[in-house]
Amino acid sequence: MFSLRTAALGLGLALATTAAQADSWTLDGSASQLAFGSIKFNDTGEVHSFSSIDGGVAEDGSVTLGIDLSSVETNIDIRNERMVEHVFKNAPRAAVSAQIDMAAMEAVAVGDSAVMEVEGTLDLLGVEVPMYGDMFVMRLTEDKVMVTTDSMMFLSTADAEIDPAVDKLMELASLPNIVRAVPVTLRLMFDADGTSG
Repeated sequence: MFSLRTAALGLGLALATTAAQADSWTLDGSASQLAFGSIKFNDTGEVHSFSSIDGGVAEDGSVTLGIDLSSVETNIDIRNERMVEHVFKNAPRAAVSAQIDMAAMEAVAVGDSAVMEVEGTLDLLGVEVPMYGDMFVMRLTEDKVMVTTDSMMFLSTADAEIDPAVDKLMELASLPNIVRAVPVTLRLMFDADGTSG
């Protein structure tokens, strides 16, 4: 059910222009969205999200994204509670880390966009899940970058080692099945912390 397969894979993919380069970037959580889907009964899909995410990109290109697991929003209160208790084991956060080549981003100018492949790691309940995916990056202004998924991403519940938790959700909700490949979309907005010429 958890869907952060590429949640921060492109956190800093457009961090420079020909005029100036940002020292670091901070995620604007209020303008960002991390959404994931679930499919039950084979053909009934629902959209969920996390309402609290934070993160940034350091000057050396290291990327971090934090997800407040208690902020999961499935639009049903009891399901939110079951996700927190059984899937996330009441853990406060999940983390995503990645490394990008800051110098390679210098060619992305204001108004330009690019599609880039990034690799990273999701740490969920102590299980590290390798991640990779294509991200669409657009530099909106000199101080603002938008990163979105370029295509649909998926997380395997087996890779995240949460299949027993999904089984528990099925039992509690009297469901015959829940699809174990979780679709993911994201929109990340970053603001520059400072620039150096």
